[in-house]
This record gives sequence, structure tokens and C-alpha cells, in this order.
Amino acid sequence: KILGWQLGLARAVGAVTFAVVTGLLMALIFHKDDASRTVGKIYLPDEDAKERTLLQDSLYLLTMVLILVFAAFAKPASGSTGLWPAIFSAKWYITIALLIILGLMLKAWFTKDECKSWVESTWGFMKQIFPLLFGGVIVAGFMLGRPGHPALIPEQWISSLLGGNSIWANLLAAVAGALMYFATLTEVPILQGLLGAGMGKGPALALLLAGPALSLPNMLVIGTIMGVKKTATFCTIIVILSTIAGVVYGTFFG
Repeated sequence: KILGWQLGLARAVGAVTFAVVTGLLMALIFHKDDASRTVGKIYLPDEDAKERTLLQDSLYLLTMVLILVFAAFAKPASGSTGLWPAIFSAKWYITIALLIILGLMLKAWFTKDECKSWVESTWGFMKQIFPLLFGGVIVAGFMLGRPGHPALIPEQWISSLLGGNSIWANLLAAVAGALMYFATLTEVPILQGLLGAGMGKGPALALLLAGPALSLPNMLVIGTIMGVKKTATFCTIIVILSTIAGVVYGTFFG
């Protein structure tokens, strides 16, 4: 809605593709280590426990995604006709209907303890994310401004380092994104400010893919669990894939 549907779609496709490719590459590179860990006990769920079917879980997730899509559905351009204006005019009716369906699903398919845990987790995430999001918006606006409104950091600096669609611009954006810490959703106002200051669309996608996947604190925590070698390999794969995705996206949509 803010950065454009093309960039949003590219990020969604890139994130799923990255997950698959990164997992396959890590398994291929460290298959010997994985083989040594496969010997052990396998957890089996309680036979008497009530389990949801794959179809029920799929419908539940689909309903959640549709609620997100319709609730955030952007207003079409003035004067446009057809399907999109019709959907926008009915977005809240559709959203309410989906919420009712979601409530029925929760009542029929989920236990009371699961619903309680869900509400508690949602409230906890809200308290954790909202202050960071609010602070991120203020800092991004103060340092980077927004399209057409320069701020403290000169636009020439941004455009000279991250403008265009060169390999180095995409690589720099990917490395910067990998080292920076992005709280959930704070990457949106930051990226909006960078794009307004002259950042290319390819480097923007590279940063948008590498940023949420990695951060310096994230690397340190992963390193204590996976070890330095696996962590370095994982980070390298993410940076390379983000750079490639940025170059490809910038070539076709830049």
C-alpha cells in the first residue's frame, strides 16, 4: 500500500523462494552434519489428542491472509472503474464477514487454551512492536524525510551510493540490511524515506529481503546455536540471494 504492490509482491515471492533455496543450500553444504543428528528419538503426538486436519489449518490461514488483504486494501486511483473500486467500496463488509468466519473457525476447531494463548501472544507482540514502530517512523522521517521532502541526510548521498541498479549498489543495500536491526514494520517508513531520497528499486528490494532475515544481534544469537561456520554460510547465502533478487527486480521494474 505504501511502497507499491510490485515491491510487496516481489518481497513475498522472494521471501518464500529464499526460504526454500537457503534451506536446500544449507542442507547440501552441511549434509554430513545433519546425517549425524538424525539418530535419536522421534516425538509422536498423543493418539487421544484432537488434531485439526490439513484442510482446516489451510482454511484458517487463508482466512487470516484474506482479512489482512482486504483490511489494508488501498483506494484505487480517482476515476478508475471496474473490479478494484467495487472491492474497495465493500472492503469493510468483506472484512467483517471474514472475521465472523474466523470466529466460527476458532469456536469449532480450536480449544479454549489455544485461543487464550493466541490473544496473550497478540497483546505481547503489540506492546513490543508498537513503540518500535512509532520510534522508527519518527527517526526515519527526521533523518530521511519522505518523497519530495528532504531531511538531515542529503539526497545526493543516498542516490550516489544506492541509486541505479548496479551490482555494488544492490550488494551494499543487502549488506547494510543484513547488519541493521529492523523491528517488524519499521522497514516500511525507512525504505520509503530512502526511495524518496534517490534509492533505486533494485537495492530497495535487496535491503527489504536481507533486513528482516538478518541483523547483527540475530547473527550473534544464531552463532551460539549453529556455530560460526554455519552462521557465516547462512548470512552469505542471504546477502548473495538478496543482491541477485535486487539486480533482477531493478532490471525489469526499475
